[in-house]
Amino acid sequence: MTYMDNSLRSTSCAPRRSILATVAHALAVWRERRMLAQLDPSALEDMGISQRDAEAEARRPIWDAPNNWTR
Repeated sequence: MTYMDNSLRSTSCAPRRSILATVAHALAVWRERRMLAQLDPSALEDMGISQRDAEAEARRPIWDAPNNWTR
């Protein structure tokens, strides 16, 4: 039996998104972070996010998104 390790797969084989999809994704990230920055402290507390963490996330650039946001 042969075992294939997926960690050795090249990411260059992954399908690429169109430029339009990439721009739309970047705008969505920007919009979500802007909305996060505008939430009041009680809403952040309900979500379990500190004011400091929300501000730090809101300051991140649009291209700096977690991998699970790009799927």
